[in-house]
Amino acid sequence: MLTNPQKLQQLKLEDGRTVACTSPAEARMLWGEMSTDGFYRRAAAHLRPGDIALDIGANIGLSAMMFADVCPGIQVIAAEPAPMTFDCLEHNLIAHVPNSIRCRVAAGAAPGSASFTWYPRASANSGLYADREADDEATEIYLRNSGLNDEAIALITADLHDGEQIDVEVTTVSALLDQHGSDAEIGLLKIDVERAELDVVRGIAEADWPRIRAVVAEVHDQDNRLTQFCDVLRLHGFSPQTRQDPSLSGTELHEVYAVRS
Repeated sequence: MLTNPQKLQQLKLEDGRTVACTSPAEARMLWGEMSTDGFYRRAAAHLRPGDIALDIGANIGLSAMMFADVCPGIQVIAAEPAPMTFDCLEHNLIAHVPNSIRCRVAAGAAPGSASFTWYPRASANSGLYADREADDEATEIYLRNSGLNDEAIALITADLHDGEQIDVEVTTVSALLDQHGSDAEIGLLKIDVERAELDVVRGIAEADWPRIRAVVAEVHDQDNRLTQFCDVLRLHGFSPQTRQDPSLSGTELHEVYAVRS
């Protein structure tokens, strides 16, 4: 059930579908990222009908929509903890990904509860480890790399990361699979959790790793996190590749795509 339907905004995509969002500008940018030939789309190309696509940090559901577009017949399990963002996710997946399960939770290393920072104007940057200064800096670099001048950047970023603290439920990938997963293979585990990437993979039980065929993630490379994240994947039989989109050059943001060796 939608908890804040009156506050949702809408964006009409180029293909005619309409999605609910908290910021049409942000949603347009995120959908554009889903449409490029990056690691997310490369990972989606290897999905098979009947697979589970486990979307951790699903935001408003655009990545889940892309996965289902590329491979109809998958089941999406999507996790997103922020109530307003979750309302958009719920709306969008009901409309566009009928074979989906939506969970209003964060994923971490262990179940419990935690304080979560939600940015109303930049929902995709929200997280358990939000860092306003670092988030401002990364956004400024991204906009400058995209060709905007300092005046335009200042207008866009002013108060962009004014955050609200909310308490959220935290679960683990393995708990989600126990509760919602069938015996189907996890054709893709997608992780986009704003500095909580290591927590997510540390919450996967050893018995569940063999079910996972591919992983795609955004990793914030602070404190050698990118190397640590890839080491965990190698330990469990994956061959990770990393890349950094030119628009993110100079930031801590990297993509990881890993398949079983």
